Formats: sequence, structure tokens, C-alpha cells
Amino acid sequence: MGAAIPKQYLELRGQPIATYSLEMFAHMPEVGEIVIVCDPSWRDLFEKRFPGLPKSITFKWALPGAERQDSVYNGLQQVSPSAAIVAVHDSARPLVTAADARKCMQDGLTVGAAVLGVQVKPTIKEVNPDLTVVKTLQRAKLWEVQTPQCIRPELLRAGFELVKKENLEVTDDVSIIEAMGRPVKITPGAYTNIKVTTPDDMAVAEKFLDEHAAAKQPVAA
Repeated sequence: MGAAIPKQYLELRGQPIATYSLEMFAHMPEVGEIVIVCDPSWRDLFEKRFPGLPKSITFKWALPGAERQDSVYNGLQQVSPSAAIVAVHDSARPLVTAADARKCMQDGLTVGAAVLGVQVKPTIKEVNPDLTVVKTLQRAKLWEVQTPQCIRPELLRAGFELVKKENLEVTDDVSIIEAMGRPVKITPGAYTNIKVTTPDDMAVAEKFLDEHAAAKQPVAA
């Protein structure tokens, strides 16, 4: 992004990117608690949004780790023992909808682990180090995964035991479940659930937000 602060704290239409998903999850009746994994110096950005959120939600804090998996592990330690499902979400994805998150949670409860995803649109080729093509992958079998990634807490805890035992490095949360040989369900999501990582992404996110706001406006007769 080239910004002076972490991208998830940049302002998007007047509020920090990370607070969009915070508010979305907080208003879901299925959600009982939210664990925010962040450096303590950024807590105030979230706390400023708390007064407008349901009082039934418990907010907890965890420290970030060196890698994504370390941050998720730290957050998992704060999860209530009574939680039925853990939904891990990228704070730089402000456009996730409650409907898609709900579907993913339901799939996670049923299968054990689920992740939002969309089918890949471009043709993808596997290549050698010298950039010669090995083969063209079957596009119909390829999905781009997003977040939330919804996993039963006991399954995720067992997965982290395997990660630590075998010193594994995983790029996303359901990869931990895959490493255990357990099934992971893809929950079809939306192409609008983008991860904001570049200035161009900011412009796209603003466009989607404007379209969403316009769709909510009453139509004059």
C-alpha cells in the first residue's frame, strides 16, 4: 500500500478499514464475542466504535504474532470454551456480508471447517523457474479463498498442536485442517469480498460501498 500505517487502519469512506467487519460481525445474532488481534497502540480505533455496537457482545484482545498463524493462535487462546465455531477474518476485508459469513459458519459447524471462496476467473498456468509453462490448470477446479474461515475450536486447537509438533508453516487457517487430513468445505462467497492491499483496491472498495449505500436508498415514486 505504501502507507505510513498498517493498511487495515487506513480510512475508507471516513472510518478505518478494520472497523467495517468489526461492526458487521458485532451485529450478527450468532456472534457472542469478538477477539481483536492487534498491537495495543491501535486499540483506540476499535474502542471508538464500541458505543454503537450491541451490548451483548464481549470484546477481547490478543497480541499479534510474527506470522499470521501465530496471531490466530494467540487469538484462539482468548476464545470462550463454550464457543461452537471460530470465524477468523482478515481485518483488511471490509466488504464481507453477514449472509455469506452465516453460510460459512453453518458449513463449518457441519463439516468441521469451511472457508468463503470464489471460482477463479482467469486461466492459470503452472510454470517452471525459467518461466516455461508446465501445464494449464483446470479452471473449473480452482477457487480463490477468502475469509472468514470458520472452524470448530477443538479442531483448530488440535491443528495447532500438529503445527507446533511438526514445525509447519501455513498460509491460511484451513490449511492447518488440511494438514490433519480433515475435510474443508468451500462456501461460495462474493467477488466483492476483496482484500484491500493496494491503492487500486481502495478505489474498488469505495465503489462497492457506494453501490451498497445506493441500494439501501428508498426509491421515490
